Amino acid sequence: VQLQASGGGLVQTGGSLRLSCVASGFTIEDYAIGWFRQAPGKEREGVSCISSGETTYYADSVKGRFTISSDNARNTVYLQMNSLKPEDTAVYYCAARFWPTCQGLGAPSDYWGKGTQVTVSS
Repeated sequence: VQLQASGGGLVQTGGSLRLSCVASGFTIEDYAIGWFRQAPGKEREGVSCISSGETTYYADSVKGRFTISSDNARNTVYLQMNSLKPEDTAVYYCAARFWPTCQGLGAPSDYWGKGTQVTVSS
């Protein structure tokens, strides 16, 4: 089981990025998959999640700006990030759990990909 996150980069305030989380070794439609981020000196926080039934969840800080989606044919989950702010700067990780809902996703025992750096300049 592997998760590969990509799509990070350097953008200006107000810009957009799309992160991708490509899964291998399992079928994403059976899993809850989420995005997390960790900024320097801060704890990791949940950003968004999509359940196996495609119910979506967002942290209050990103509601209305970020959109999570899945492409079962590509076995990939995306995070479209618009209207980016400097406080969105962090390393972004995707995680997966073989479970129908997003509840509890983010535990060390879940599958984690390596992070991708997102930097938003002011």
